[in-house]
Amino acid sequence: MTKLSLRAVVTGALADLDLRGGYQLPTRSPRKTDWLDERGLGVRRYATGRAMYVVQTRMGGRCRTITIAPTSVITEHQAAMVARRVMAYAEVGHDPANDRQRIRAAPVFQDFLEQYWQSATPRWRPSSRDAHDCYRRLYLDGAFAGVFVDELSDNDVTRWFAAVNDETGPGAANRVLSILSAMLNKAEEWGYRRESTNPCRSVRPNRARKLERFLCHEELQRLGEVLATDRAEDGRVKATAATVVTLLLLTGCRVGEMVGLQWQDLKGNRLKLRDSKTGPRTVWLGDSARSVIDSLPRHKNVPWLFWNPAFRKRVLKINNYWPSIRKRAGLSNVRIHDLRHTFASHAAMNKETLPMIGRLLGHRNLSSESRYAHLSDEHVLDTAQQIGTAIERLLA
Repeated sequence: MTKLSLRAVVTGALADLDLRGGYQLPTRSPRKTDWLDERGLGVRRYATGRAMYVVQTRMGGRCRTITIAPTSVITEHQAAMVARRVMAYAEVGHDPANDRQRIRAAPVFQDFLEQYWQSATPRWRPSSRDAHDCYRRLYLDGAFAGVFVDELSDNDVTRWFAAVNDETGPGAANRVLSILSAMLNKAEEWGYRRESTNPCRSVRPNRARKLERFLCHEELQRLGEVLATDRAEDGRVKATAATVVTLLLLTGCRVGEMVGLQWQDLKGNRLKLRDSKTGPRTVWLGDSARSVIDSLPRHKNVPWLFWNPAFRKRVLKINNYWPSIRKRAGLSNVRIHDLRHTFASHAAMNKETLPMIGRLLGHRNLSSESRYAHLSDEHVLDTAQQIGTAIERLLA
């Protein structure tokens, strides 16, 4: 029997509950019950020749008999499975009427996924929405075909998570697991699942890798030579990519924050980011970073700072150019995100405090927000200027 048909049998069994708290018999015809075991499973036979599986158990201090299904529809083994589920409800003290309503209301996983997405999407930042849509398309759509959201078990999620790990990296797998966990928490909130039954809690996420790579003085000099050569190629996408990498070093921005910049985000010596990993934030620009931005050409009807002249759109895939830059600079095992670590590391070598570095990078740490209160904008701007100047000297 499929999960769907077995579920229908359970629903039918619980649906026999009447308004007085008892269970209606399917017919008033003469009947006889043959008990199959000591657990309460039996076959009720009627004068008409019809035979029904029933289960007898105690609910609310009373002995009650629940009709399961005709013997012509399910086997004795399947009836025993339904009986065990019904008796399990009784043992933990659940009200069968409430369970019946929940079972009838709970959708299949795919339908719940669509319902959750429509509810949650308006609250996500644009960058988060794009990432979540990608994860949904790759790893959630069709993941639990035919499974109702209240039936999703620890084993189901464990097998799914193992399959996701086979297809992607550990960090991405953890991200998808957190999305699924948030979904199932919402299923509990909406009454589709019983409280504290989220199966994601039993799945151990992948261990996070702590990569603290940053460029030393010699590496920065080699990288600076490559970037200077590429930036000299006017009007080429390669020059645009080199400019982005240069500004990543001078500002400590994330890649997504930099490539999505529009001219309206530039406010004097500040970048007003409308969207970042931690929400809207300000990036302070030193003279070096501002000089690089001022050298960029502006084009009519092109709102972005960094765009592809061939297609008249912003450079979305800067990672496609980073391997070539890294190879020519002789930098092994260096990710483009390590440029952000490099900015922070040189700030630390410049004897800047952790609160100041956190503010420059846009970190959100609730436990240390009070320590940021005494840092004025002028102090932060001055620090950004000093760090940018130090890195620019090394790039030269």
